[in-house]
Amino acid sequence: MRTVLRTVNRVLLGLVGLVLLALGGAVLAVGLGVEAPSWWIHDSRDDVLLSGAERTRWRDAGWWWPAVLAALAVLVLLALWWLVAAVRRRRLAEVLVDTGDGEGALLRGRALEHVLADEAGALDGVSRAQVRLTGRRSAPAARTRLLLEPHVDPGEALHHLTTRALAHARNSAGLASLPAEVRLKGVRHPAERVG
Repeated sequence: MRTVLRTVNRVLLGLVGLVLLALGGAVLAVGLGVEAPSWWIHDSRDDVLLSGAERTRWRDAGWWWPAVLAALAVLVLLALWWLVAAVRRRRLAEVLVDTGDGEGALLRGRALEHVLADEAGALDGVSRAQVRLTGRRSAPAARTRLLLEPHVDPGEALHHLTTRALAHARNSAGLASLPAEVRLKGVRHPAERVG
């Protein structure tokens, strides 16, 4: 279902983009002096979008301009919602666990995130761990952030994370692989004054 929605979203974005590009290019061309066809909304480069008669046509109807502005505001809000929904990286809701019977089972993504974060946070020298699962439910990926104490070797922390926490999660969920993007950050302690 998500693949269908993603495809529909991309097709709609492409169509809207092409229409806006064609309209913008046509208006620019007429503005630069290209002769417009007879059916085009502008006659020449000095033509305005709304003539005086078109602007004052609905002046007596007090509902007209508020309705137009409300409709434009709704369109802008819908466009912004669409943009945020398209740009936002979604958290994986569930992971497909191979049970060996050919059917599989679903594991809540947040549960696996919490287990991974708890196990990664229990590693020596890790002050805090955050994990977020992305990707598809049959092929998840982990985004991990580790806050390390100053005495910890980052290479050793990364090695322990991959051989312990990520390996346990991969094996317990029956996944062929669990790729991970790991970001390491050190804890800042105030410097002590000597002297």
